[in-house]
Amino acid sequence: MAERARQSRLLCEQLQQWLTHSRKESTPLTIAAFWPLAEEPDITPVLHQLIALNQIVVLPVVATRHAPLEFHRWMPDAPMTAGNFGVMEPARTQALQPDILFVPTLGYTSRADRLGYGGGYYDRTLAAMHQHGARPLTIGIAWSEGLLTHQYPDYLPQGHDMPLNAVLNAQGWVPAQPDFPG
Repeated sequence: MAERARQSRLLCEQLQQWLTHSRKESTPLTIAAFWPLAEEPDITPVLHQLIALNQIVVLPVVATRHAPLEFHRWMPDAPMTAGNFGVMEPARTQALQPDILFVPTLGYTSRADRLGYGGGYYDRTLAAMHQHGARPLTIGIAWSEGLLTHQYPDYLPQGHDMPLNAVLNAQGWVPAQPDFPG
């Protein structure tokens, strides 16, 4: 538990540094994050920082099972409810298109291929976005031990798996720190 808290803190520090030093424009971006489940990295401090930086923070909502996710606005004091799979969701107000998408990531390769939880929600969501011409910057948020190396030599992304632009773990960016949009 202490190791997970340490990794979450390091992840937040790196994300905050990237956000603070990379952001040049004053126009707000829409940044999709996730409310962590117990076994996921906790990046909620970054969500508060984004609000302080006047960015628009949205969280995923499963409006329809087996369909792409919707992203609805989150504010620090807004009530949230447990949705499908126990994921905390903001009120369903207006679905927004994110410019940056932080994706919970169970496992990942050195090329930022993502292994998720098996529901396919993020793959369907990214595929639908791409079909409509939207290309948000996608960043996996993962534990350091999620890197799929020699323990999983046979893991290859499948045709429906959508690669990410980068993955961030407590040790740094994989394969490299992405450029900030805008």
